[in-house]
Amino acid sequence: MTSLALDSPAAVAEEASLAALLRCCVREISGPRGQVRHDQPYVLLRVADTLLRARAHGGLALRFEGRAEWLENDSWQPLSADRLVRLVEAELGEGNDEFAAQVAASRDAMVTLLAARRDAPPPADPWLASEQALVFGHPFHPSPKARGGAGWLRYAPEAHASFPLRLLGVRDDVLAEAGEVGSLDALGAAPPGYSLLPAHPWQLELLSADLAAPLADGRLLDLGNGARMAVPTSSVRTVYEPLIDRCLKFSLDVRITNCLRKNSWYELAGAVELSRRLGPVFAELSATFPGTRWLPEPGYRSAELGTRLLEGLGVIVRVSPWSVCRPGVTPLLSGALAAGRQVTAADPVRWWRAYVERVALPVLDAYLGHGVVLEPHLQNVLIGVDAEGLPVEAVFRDMEGTKLVAGRHDLSGLPARVAEALTYDAEAGWSRVVYCLMVNHLAEIAASLSGAGPARELWAVAGQVLAGYAESRGWPRPLSDPLSDLLAGAPLPAKANLSVRWARSADRAAGYVPVANPLAAL
Repeated sequence: MTSLALDSPAAVAEEASLAALLRCCVREISGPRGQVRHDQPYVLLRVADTLLRARAHGGLALRFEGRAEWLENDSWQPLSADRLVRLVEAELGEGNDEFAAQVAASRDAMVTLLAARRDAPPPADPWLASEQALVFGHPFHPSPKARGGAGWLRYAPEAHASFPLRLLGVRDDVLAEAGEVGSLDALGAAPPGYSLLPAHPWQLELLSADLAAPLADGRLLDLGNGARMAVPTSSVRTVYEPLIDRCLKFSLDVRITNCLRKNSWYELAGAVELSRRLGPVFAELSATFPGTRWLPEPGYRSAELGTRLLEGLGVIVRVSPWSVCRPGVTPLLSGALAAGRQVTAADPVRWWRAYVERVALPVLDAYLGHGVVLEPHLQNVLIGVDAEGLPVEAVFRDMEGTKLVAGRHDLSGLPARVAEALTYDAEAGWSRVVYCLMVNHLAEIAASLSGAGPARELWAVAGQVLAGYAESRGWPRPLSDPLSDLLAGAPLPAKANLSVRWARSADRAAGYVPVANPLAAL
């Protein structure tokens, strides 16, 4: 491999890409085959009958230090991401001729983003700066920054992008909307007989051929750019529009990581329906667990011009975090805290206890007490910190990932496809909750918490917090109770991102692999 400067974008991107793929191998390939061994300070694993090793810490989060190596003729050699890709292909056999290119494209995107960040200052707003901090993406994904389409850099949050939205006029006879969307009208002025529809400029480029006819015959009007610069948040397609203090979730007909990021017609309707239903639920959660906040999605607007444009132009209005956090509290993206590798706190154990209380308890109670499946992964939760940096609020967002437990809600009045998209069965819902909360979220934050001493102490505190909640619910319960299983140390479900990418399946088809529960050793 060509020698690279240690701090060059190419070197940093190579290290991050290798680490992500190596974590996937531990979790999804070598681990389930019994080919992983921990020999401090190393984790050793076999892939395609080749022995690999890397210095590791962080428990489930698998943080690596120094270079990863592979054993060749009794001598340890530096491991590259390209070599590991070849080993994965040899291990898994034929079936995916896109995999190597996806890993390489993700690494190239990281190089581009790292270079762009050197010349672009972050937003002054600490919340927006945290939204734009996720340069390396999901730590357990083989191609975490794979991104389809051309010209993506000027819209990339990781490059500290900002840009004006494009404003369209939708003739009123083809307007499609539901819920509360009046805030959109403050973005500009539409002529009589038309309603204002903001659009993501990248999506308009992608839909240019489909838009030609309605723009030509007047069903749509191009009203030019908006007056303010919108700021993309961590999901790429959701932006903050400061003129109206709202977040706007657009469709993007490109693959970002696993999925085409578009608002399907049933998701447009579902966001409004869930926001209506969840108002009373979050009122109760907030009363029981002070500091619980959420970001409703009260309405959507689009154009009734066939399914492709209905979905492609659909925009979901979301409340902004600054409007729900109390004065003196600063919202920060949980993913940015994890990606920063270290969370600095004067009293780390106190900080961690507050964090677990704010995040975990309302999530568990939403499921157990209300039959609501929140999706508290690192990009769906904002932590509100006070002037001392202590977690005092947790803000939950994104109705697309929130579901209702089947059988616990009356959905009879909804279209069948909308109801289907809004529900999980109880087992699938619990798996999603536990994966997002324990594996994707708390394990990563624990690994990033600096100066906290042994991880065992942190998980002992987490166990105390969860056991206290369980006791308030009358725990212990029968062995079939999922909360009892969690506290007893039952293995946790971890989403199999490598497997779903290898199979080229939709993200919703992703399965889980069991991983060790850090509460088991307590």
